[in-house]
Amino acid sequence: MNAIILLGPPGAGKGTLAESLKDKTDYLHVSTGDMLRAAIHARTPVGLRAKGFMDKGELVPDGVILEIIRERIDGEAPAARFLFDGFPRTLEQAEGLDRLLAEIGGSLSHVINMAVPVSTLVERLSGRRTCKTCGAVYHVVNVPPKAAGICDHDGAALYQRPDDSEETVLNRLAVYERQTAPLIEYYRKHGLLRDVDASVDPATTCASALEILNA
Repeated sequence: MNAIILLGPPGAGKGTLAESLKDKTDYLHVSTGDMLRAAIHARTPVGLRAKGFMDKGELVPDGVILEIIRERIDGEAPAARFLFDGFPRTLEQAEGLDRLLAEIGGSLSHVINMAVPVSTLVERLSGRRTCKTCGAVYHVVNVPPKAAGICDHDGAALYQRPDDSEETVLNRLAVYERQTAPLIEYYRKHGLLRDVDASVDPATTCASALEILNA
């Protein structure tokens, strides 16, 4: 079993790159959020444990997350290749993933770090606007509506969600720096980290990632 990891701050485009790589390679996209929901829906023992924490408004412990990942991996062929998106988020999770891979005879071949200037991230995230009626999402620069502040579909007003405000975006980026950015050095020291410029268009970012994976 082989795996790769996508690292990057909010707004870097991890989800977009993951979808592109899934379409162009045989990697299986593994999202911890999707796995949690699937395990809970299937009412697996570990899914029910996770639900117990979530129902109390608590974070699901790393150990439970790793059990869900193991459950997901065990359901595939030994030669399967996985792309982790959104995990690990902390050094503790990274070390737990290392132990899990060692136990099952798997390996981590690449960690792709999606590098984007903070100013670009703030522009991307704070520029989103949402329709109050239908929920359609726009961007003031990248995907603007035909008429400023008005939804193309139903003519309703667009608004900026509180979590898209510049203040909130900067706070999210600060949290990332504290919790997740140390993983960059962790994987760099292990010789696994590869940087890609994710400030460009998604197709160019994907081409850079594919060049790394195919080298």
